[in-house]
Amino acid sequence: MEIKPGVNHEFFLQIVLILACLFYGARKGGLALGLLGGIGIVVLVFAFQAAAGQAAGGLMLTIVAVVAASATLQASGGLDVLLQLAEKVLRRNPKYVSILAPFTTCTLTMLCGTGHVVYTMLPIIYDVAIKNDIRPERPMAAS
Repeated sequence: MEIKPGVNHEFFLQIVLILACLFYGARKGGLALGLLGGIGIVVLVFAFQAAAGQAAGGLMLTIVAVVAASATLQASGGLDVLLQLAEKVLRRNPKYVSILAPFTTCTLTMLCGTGHVVYTMLPIIYDVAIKNDIRPERPMAAS
């Protein structure tokens, strides 16, 4: 095999390593994806001497803070209260579900700090829309 000048083979090896870790982690699912992604980064930093950025540490701490806050909200029952309020708004105004559903989910996202609370609203939006002969995919997609 002839090595051409100007081609950085180490870069392609690093890309293959990270993609292999991510694909294998995705196949295993759950926590394995994050764990194998982290292992890939550790190998890049220590084996390939790649410079570790500071943004990753701040980003990880932000994610941990949001997850901890959401878990606390769920454990204390606060998320259930917010969902009940959102459900009341939608059920009292069923004709406007296509307009109110996105505003409701946006408000919940801002209050909870993560968009993942939308998943708990989708069955409610679907039920309100179906019972009022409104195609449910419209308010659900807008949400």
